Amino acid sequence: MQIKPLALALLIAVPATAAEPDTKRHQAQIDQIVKEISPVRIEATIRKLVGFRTRHTMSDTVSETEGIGAARRWIKAELERCGAGTALKVEFDSHIAPVSARISRPTEIVNVVATLPGTQAASVERMYVVSGHYDSRNTDVMDASGDAPGANDDASGTAAVMEMACVMARYKFDATLVFMTVAAEEQGLLGAAHWAEQARQKNLNIAGMFTNDIIGSSRDEHGKKDDTQVRLFAEGLPVQKENSDAVRTLIQTGGENDSLSRQLARAVKEAGERYVPKFKVNVIQRRDRYLRGGDHMPFLERGYAALRFTEPAEDFNHQHQNIRTENGVLIGDLPQYNDYNYIARVARVNAAALSSLALAPAAPQKVQVRTAKLQNDTELVWQANSEPDLAGYRIVWRDTTAADWQGSKFVGNVTEFTMPQSKDNVYFGVQAIDKDGNVSPASYPTPLR
Repeated sequence: MQIKPLALALLIAVPATAAEPDTKRHQAQIDQIVKEISPVRIEATIRKLVGFRTRHTMSDTVSETEGIGAARRWIKAELERCGAGTALKVEFDSHIAPVSARISRPTEIVNVVATLPGTQAASVERMYVVSGHYDSRNTDVMDASGDAPGANDDASGTAAVMEMACVMARYKFDATLVFMTVAAEEQGLLGAAHWAEQARQKNLNIAGMFTNDIIGSSRDEHGKKDDTQVRLFAEGLPVQKENSDAVRTLIQTGGENDSLSRQLARAVKEAGERYVPKFKVNVIQRRDRYLRGGDHMPFLERGYAALRFTEPAEDFNHQHQNIRTENGVLIGDLPQYNDYNYIARVARVNAAALSSLALAPAAPQKVQVRTAKLQNDTELVWQANSEPDLAGYRIVWRDTTAADWQGSKFVGNVTEFTMPQSKDNVYFGVQAIDKDGNVSPASYPTPLR
């Protein structure tokens, strides 16, 4: 990590304290998971999904070989097969969608959800969710019978999630992991919205959510290849008719870049780039692309931290298009346009980040900065974590113009610490670290008077 002169000076000025666990050391379990992600299996999954001809939300549900019904039954059976003998629990999550702009008749929307329960009592209620959508479409979003292979949008994300579930089911994590393939994304994010709404009503502790949507190609519309990076879209301030107290505090303190999703994105970038070398996680400080949206949005709308993975440059001839040839060019979302090694690299980034988060402690709660008096030091306080393997806490900081953390100080297993620099000049965060060196996302301090 490159530290600016200001950050370096602050590091030297802070008194020494307890030794920090090695947070840069690779965890053998995560290395093994990353190694096991297979582009060959991912390609086989995508070609199987394409073989159902269409996975349109309102397509055939009776046939065993065509339509969305056959696709979802195959996904569930495949997850059950690869999860046999593990704790992975696979089930359908179903609801009836009424007639709407993109639903011409009441339609059953079915998500396939595979849950791997956490093994630490203090962390089992904390969840990390990863999704891809298995429905597809062609040019006419209401065409439920025409060919719609959806090899990239979004068999690529579905296959990545299935591969992660099959590999990671054989390992243990402190927190719970949820692998979802959702339906009706193309009809208005209906499957994801239903699951997210149920989660909010149940008050589930979803600490982070990723969706993988259009992660299949490393070539842009001109044929230029870039298999060295993936875009990660991360919302700053949420879209609300009226600002909540939490959002108002972020605005008042200049914390627009310290939302829950931005903190999650920093953690994903760090873990992904550490375990998948020479591959950049390019954080885009936006909710999503213009004119588009994904299954992370229903989670954002319900207050959860949520992110979207998407390939670096999309070729729109290979999305939402009827299969046809124009001027000698084959148009359509077909499997030959995918880069399966690239999809595997994106899946490895996902798996590394999920593993790191699910092994780490929860982000510290009730982090506050005392503002009762004028002072150049910064007094930070927070609530103690409950994990039995907690080693302590790390205070991180960066310049107000910087996107990523520049300096850090491990302060031991305490619940308050005074930093010898002004809260007016830098942004602070507090992270929890366990004895193996797994690090939580940072928590932004709110004012305490």
